[in-house]
Parts: sequence; C-alpha cells; structure tokens
Amino acid sequence: MQFTRLRLTGFKSFVDPTDLVIADGLTGVVGPNGCGKSNLLEALRWVMGENRAKAMRGAGMEDVIFAGAHSRPARNFAEVALTIDNGDRLAPAGFNDQDQLEIVRRITRDVGSAYKVNAKDVRARDVQMLFADASTGAHSPALVRQGQISELINAKPKSRRRILEEAAGISGLYQRRHEAELKLNNTEANLLRVDDVIEQLASQLGTLDRQAKQAQRYRAIGTELRQAEGLLLYRRWMEAEEARQAAEALLRGHVTAAAQAESAARAAERARAERDEALPPLREEEAIAAAILQRLAVQRDALAEQEARAQDTIETLTRRIEQIGLDIEREGALNRDAGETIAQLEWEARELAKAAEGHDERLADAADAASEASAVLQDRELALTQQTEDVARLAARHQSAHRYLADLRKALVRHEGEAGKARDAVAE
Repeated sequence: MQFTRLRLTGFKSFVDPTDLVIADGLTGVVGPNGCGKSNLLEALRWVMGENRAKAMRGAGMEDVIFAGAHSRPARNFAEVALTIDNGDRLAPAGFNDQDQLEIVRRITRDVGSAYKVNAKDVRARDVQMLFADASTGAHSPALVRQGQISELINAKPKSRRRILEEAAGISGLYQRRHEAELKLNNTEANLLRVDDVIEQLASQLGTLDRQAKQAQRYRAIGTELRQAEGLLLYRRWMEAEEARQAAEALLRGHVTAAAQAESAARAAERARAERDEALPPLREEEAIAAAILQRLAVQRDALAEQEARAQDTIETLTRRIEQIGLDIEREGALNRDAGETIAQLEWEARELAKAAEGHDERLADAADAASEASAVLQDRELALTQQTEDVARLAARHQSAHRYLADLRKALVRHEGEAGKARDAVAE
C-alpha cells in the first residue's frame, strides 16, 4: 500500500481544507519554523489511530481542533483523510475490495472521534490493524519526529527489535499474536473460574442429593395430601353443588319475582308516564275550573244581587198592583157614581125636557149641564182606560219578573251544579 493524498480540515493550523499530494518518488515539505510541518506528521499519526494527547503535543485530544485566531473563529470539528493506493490488494479482507482506500478520522467537540473507511463507519481497532498489517501505524519508526534519531541510537534492544520487526513487515503478526495471547489469557481465566464453579457444584451435589430425597418424600406426601385434598374438595364440591342447585332454584324464584316486579315496575312506570302526560291537561283543566269557579262565584254573587233586586221589584210591583186594585175599585165606585149620576141626569133631562116645554133658557142650561156631565164622563172613561192599561202593563211586567226570577233560579241551580263539578274536579 502507498499513501497518495492527505487532506486536512480544521486540524491544528490547517483551518481551511488542505490537500497534500504524495506522488511517486520523494515528496518534501519545506518551510520555516512554525509553518506546520510537524502538524502534517501528527495528522498522519492521528488518522492512523494515535490516541495519546501528548503525542499530539496537547493536553487533550480536542486540542487538535483549530482554536481560532484574531481574524478567524474557532472550528467545531477537525477532520483528516488519508488516501491509500490498494492496487496490489494487500489490505485486510474486509477492506480489500477496492483499488483505493480512504481512511477518515473526524473529531467533534464534546462528542469524540469517529473513523470511516470508504464512507463506512469502522472501529479505531480496525484502522490500527489495517496499518499494522501494512507494517506501519501511528507508532511506526518510519514516522520520524523531532529527537527520534537520538532515541533510536540510545534505544534498548527491545525497541530496536520492534524497529526490525516493522521493517520485516511482521509487526502486524505480533499485534495479532498479542491479541491472541490476551484472548488465551482470558480463556485460561475463564477455565479457572469454570474449575471453581465445578468444585462449588460438586460441594452442592451432596446437598442437592439430600434435597432430592427430601423432594421425593415431599412428593409422596404431597401425592397423598393431594388425594386427601381431592376427596375433601370433592365432598366440598358435592356440598357446593347441592347448595348451588338450591341456590339456583331460589335464584329462579327470585328471578321470576324480580321479573314480575320489573313488569309491575314497568307498568307503574308507564302508568306514571301516562299520569305525567295527563297531568298538564288536568292542571290546565284545574286552572280553567278554578277560573270558571271564580267566574261562577262572581256570577252567583251577581245573581244573588239580581235576585234581591228582583224580590224588591216584585214587592214594589205587588204593592203597586194592590194600589192599582184599590184604584180600580175606587174608579169602579166612581164609574157607578157616574152611571147613577148619568141616569139621574138623564131622568132630570127627561124631566127637564118635559118641564122645558116653553122654557128655552132652562133647556140651554140643561144642555150645558149635560155637556159638562158628558165631558166628566169622558174624562172618567179616559182615566179608567189609562188605569186599565197601567194594570195590564204592570201585570205583564209582573209576569216577566216572575219568568226572569224563575230563569235566574234555574241558572243559579245550574251554576251551583257546575261549581260542584268544578270543585270535584279540583279535588281529584
């Protein structure tokens, strides 16, 4: 595998996206102190899985994010992408399906780092093993930092051996051997724990044997107990069945009574509803009857007053009739007196006629007396006729008053009957 491109975004001093093309042959970066040459090496170490903040010359891993300057604000994340040529297909099996591998590490403030290989999320361990199989990595001696040459010269044999192993391309095997040793150690620890568990189980076996015998005895006693309980429960069930049948018979009786009561209740409810429906008309009839009763009472009082007035009128008319009778008798006596007077005058006239022979003056006097007598007689006859008409008129008024009184009495009786019916209706 060969590195072909390194892209940095927001990593330390590389705030803007920066691409470093690594072509065939020798590629160098030249610049004054502080221009960021060491940052490129640290970016390579960081993208290959370096997790030590001291190796990045910082107090924490988030120090690799651009912290800002006077003219530029701080960034919230940093990202480094390394492109590797995999034309020889030397990558591990999980990453050996493409000609190029793009390994990206991105760190975000307060979130942490994330790795991607060809846009797929992977673990940091997978990236470290990828570079270990290629005899490189974040701690490879091929990545020479400041002061590392003197460290190699003064290194211990173990460190020199690691350098030789990486040069021979077997550091990945040692890494895998280390992981296998860790797994073997974990397996041996698990086996030791299994032996301890077996010893504990062996010590528990005797206890379980005794408990098994106790369980068998308990099972036998439990079987007998269940049989006894079954007989007892059967007897109780029979008693409960008999009680249930009696209760069902009683329940049927109660259900029948309840149905009858419910029917009666529904009938009573219907009757109550009918009475409720009929109550407003009855109340209206009661109000009408009360009004009629009040009106009849008023009419009764008026009829009583009219009856009293009619009685007074009858008494007045009776007295007038008696007076008219007396007047008729007096007029009859006057008529008889007038007849006698007329007869006497006629006799006197005849006598005067006999005596008037030869006496014209006496005859004229007699004629004047006869005329006066005729006028008196006519006046008396007119008075008699007037009195007769008055008597007839009074008799007619008397009969009309009697008929009106009879009608009033009939109306009073009828109104009293209606008032009694109204009072009965109100009472109902």
